[in-house]
Amino acid sequence: MSLYCIGDVQGCNAPLGRLLDVIGFSPSRDTVFMLGDLVNRGPDSAGVLRRLMGYGDAARCLLGNHDLHLIAVAHGARKLHRSDTVSDILGAPDRPALMEWLRTQRMAMWERGVLMVHAGVLPSWTAAQTVALASEVENVLRGPDLGEFLHLMYGNEPAGWQEDLQGAARLRVIINALTRLRFCTADGTMEFGTKEGAGGAPEGFMPWFEVPGRRTAQDIVAFGHWSTLGWLARKDVFSLDTGCVWGGRLSALRLDTTGAHELLQVKCPQSQKPG
Repeated sequence: MSLYCIGDVQGCNAPLGRLLDVIGFSPSRDTVFMLGDLVNRGPDSAGVLRRLMGYGDAARCLLGNHDLHLIAVAHGARKLHRSDTVSDILGAPDRPALMEWLRTQRMAMWERGVLMVHAGVLPSWTAAQTVALASEVENVLRGPDLGEFLHLMYGNEPAGWQEDLQGAARLRVIINALTRLRFCTADGTMEFGTKEGAGGAPEGFMPWFEVPGRRTAQDIVAFGHWSTLGWLARKDVFSLDTGCVWGGRLSALRLDTTGAHELLQVKCPQSQKPG
């Protein structure tokens, strides 16, 4: 049985199909772990969700910031942006099934010694703590208070983690770290305005995975979200957002218990214009 991590698809269903063909994916034998941002900006978000739903337990998916945005729009907590391409889901006859499936997906996963998140992990969090905190958000997304919470989900504060945080503020920090984080300070204060690559850190900030003493430094963390960073392979991190929707590539990382991981990619037509 093979396990694969796949980076940000963002509604690019045709490239996803080609990549699954390249890796020889069989839902009866293999498992794909999708690292979030399943939808938006690409031409066929509904097709992506229907495909992944159809794979059942063979497709295990994280929620990214674009997926949470869709959930918020569907519940009237946010408005569509001009660049959004999720109307095929919002107007679909199977919208209730698609949205119900989407809100039951994960915020973080641990499998075969790999911690999987969409964006990042705060330096004070262990892998086990990250999964536990993610489950707090998952419970709200799946629960009866989802609509109320979505109106409180957005914002950049608090900018860092404190153990005594409660309510919406606590959940907001968890969500921001797991779905938006690129740069932070050594003490875990997050910065969300900069979208450049790792070399573009604002003064006093650094890529989250470069923080000295990061408590997940002895683990492997696989993540997406950061297309300007692109493919990065180190002993402790794998970055898998290789800009599919921008005309880059869609990437899959085969996880091998021996540590001999393999990168597989397909080229993607540009679906979204920069700016």
